[in-house]
Amino acid sequence: MNISSIVVQTLPKYLNEVVQSLKDCEVCDYHMHDEKGRIIITIEGEGVSEELEKLRVIEEIPHVVAADMQMAYSEDELDAHMEVIANGDAVPKMLNDDTVDISNIKYNGDLRKKDDLAKFAKDFDKTER
Repeated sequence: MNISSIVVQTLPKYLNEVVQSLKDCEVCDYHMHDEKGRIIITIEGEGVSEELEKLRVIEEIPHVVAADMQMAYSEDELDAHMEVIANGDAVPKMLNDDTVDISNIKYNGDLRKKDDLAKFAKDFDKTER
């Protein structure tokens, strides 16, 4: 199951009409809007293709200027990451070793920029001390 948030943009003069159309359509859940014509909705789908179909429906609503996905959540993706965490050493062994002199620990960069944390942790464990 995927859940994505979408920001829908319309002109302020069409705001009430577009909000009502979104509330009435079966493809999304309305959450909020502002006076500038920005509307926040969410869509759900079994996969990306279903979400894209729903996005196309939203884009076709009269007076919608833009509808852009902002955030996405995928159960399958989360499950895969949770499996890696559950089956691996989340903390490199070196960081749990009280005999390691911290001045000898080599900085390997920002973890947020690492695509594969499991591989990074394994490589980090191989770092010379």
